[in-house]
Amino acid sequence: MSNTQITFSRIDSAKFFRTLNKRVNDYFKENKISRNGNWKLHLKTVVMFSIYLTPYFLFLALDFPWWAQLLLTIVMGVGMAGVGMNVMHDANHGSYSSKKWVNKIMGGSMYILAGNVYNWQVQHNVLHHTYTNIHGHDEDLEAGRVLRFSKHAKWRRMHKFQHYYSVLLYGLLTFNWALTTDFQQTKRYLARKLSFGKFPKPATQWSILIITKLIYFGVWLAIPILFFDIAWWKILIGFFIMHYVAGLILSIVFQLAHVVEAAEMVLPDPSGTMKNTWAIHQLFTTVNFSTKNKIMNWFTGGLNHQVEHHIFPNISHIHYTKISKIVKQTAIEFNLPYNEYKTTRKAIIAHFKHLREMGLNPATVSI
Repeated sequence: MSNTQITFSRIDSAKFFRTLNKRVNDYFKENKISRNGNWKLHLKTVVMFSIYLTPYFLFLALDFPWWAQLLLTIVMGVGMAGVGMNVMHDANHGSYSSKKWVNKIMGGSMYILAGNVYNWQVQHNVLHHTYTNIHGHDEDLEAGRVLRFSKHAKWRRMHKFQHYYSVLLYGLLTFNWALTTDFQQTKRYLARKLSFGKFPKPATQWSILIITKLIYFGVWLAIPILFFDIAWWKILIGFFIMHYVAGLILSIVFQLAHVVEAAEMVLPDPSGTMKNTWAIHQLFTTVNFSTKNKIMNWFTGGLNHQVEHHIFPNISHIHYTKISKIVKQTAIEFNLPYNEYKTTRKAIIAHFKHLREMGLNPATVSI
C-alpha cells in the first residue's frame, strides 16, 4: 500500500454536498424517523441468523441423507452472507441502532463470520470508504498478484485469463479472513497506527484475534468432529461449502459496486490531492445495481445502493430506497454522475468486461 498522504479538494463551488445533506436531513425530520435501523431490520436480523444457524443444529442433530446435508451447508452459506451484509455491516458503521452497545454486540457478529471487527472496520470504514477506488489506498482493489482490478496495478500474463478464473477465487474470501488475512491485517494496521475510533492496545487486539479464532474453529469444526457421530470428512466438506457459498455471494456483491466499467479508478496529483471533494469522488467511483428489485434490496442489505451508502454510511440500509430518489435528483441537478445498472445481470456483465479489459497487456493495448 502507498504511503502517500491523500487529501480531497475542498472546493465545491456549487455546494452539492451541503444541498444534498440538507435535503436528506429534512427527509428524516419531516417524516419523524430515525436514521438507524427499525423493526424491519430487527426482523431481518432474526431471519438471517436463523438461515445461518438453524441448518447447523439440524446438521448435527439429525441423520439426513447426503443430498440434504449438502443443501443445509449451502443454506448456511447464504445465511452467513446475509448476516454479514445486513447485520454486521450496519452495526459496524454505527447505523444498526442509536445505542452504541447494541451496535457493538451486533457488529460482533463478524466473529461468527470468521472475521475480526478491528480489521474490518479499518479496511472497510477507514480505507475503503475514505479512499474509494484509489489504487494503493483502497485495499478492496488489492487481490495479490492473481487478479488485476485497476489499470494502475501491475499487469502479469496470467491476468489475460482472469475473467475466466476470477469467479473460482471469489468463493475463497471468507477462508482468507479465517486463515491468513486477519493476522496479516492486524500486524499491518497496528504497525501503521490505524483504527476506526480509539486505537486498541496491540496485546488486546492480538488476544481478541487469537481467542475468537480458536472459538470459531472450535464451534464449527472441533465440536462437531469430536462430539457428534458424523464423519470428519463430512464436517470439513460442509465447512468448505458453507464458506465458499458465502464468499462467492459477498465477493460478487462487493465487485458490482466498484469493479465495473462505470466506476472510475482515479489517482491523486503529484502532491497527493484529489481532483474532487470526497462526496463528489464517491459519485464517480461508486455504482448502484438492480435497485428496483425488492429481493435484491432485501437480501443484500442495501449494498446494491452503494451510491447512497458511500455518501451516507451512517444511515441504515433500510432507508436507502427512499433517500436514493433525493440523491439521484440532486446529482442530476448539479450535473454530476449517478451511476447505476438497472439489473444485476447487466452489472455482472460489466464486471467481467472490466476484468477482461484489465487483463489486456497495457503495453500493447490502450485502455
